[in-house]
Amino acid sequence: MNIITKPTFTATVTIGMQLGYSKQLYQKSKLIALLQNFQQQQIKERKVFLSACISECEIVLSGQVEPHIKLDFINYPKFPLEEKQFKAEIELLVTYLMKELDQNRIVIVFHNETKMFEKSKEIDPRI
Repeated sequence: MNIITKPTFTATVTIGMQLGYSKQLYQKSKLIALLQNFQQQQIKERKVFLSACISECEIVLSGQVEPHIKLDFINYPKFPLEEKQFKAEIELLVTYLMKELDQNRIVIVFHNETKMFEKSKEIDPRI
């Protein structure tokens, strides 16, 4: 048995399923297709393999209860990255998904910091 050990880098990205601040939801299959498109492009162009664990959840804040999809990433030992590149790849993905899924704000929780990507200061009116 071969055991490979690499430094632990993690990231969690939580993405709202509403398009903008509307009540219109996109399907999980749309996010999966976008994720796979991004992955295929990164593999082909840069030999970067970034796998994601996908789960559904809800974010609750005051009057807002919004369905979300959570993407969890690790520094997968079979295709390891340096920490700086790992973070940069996640940030590229978030920028791509924000545009494609009409998201105003997405937060990334890394193993050692939290970053919020925000297009405008607008807040969901239900909060």
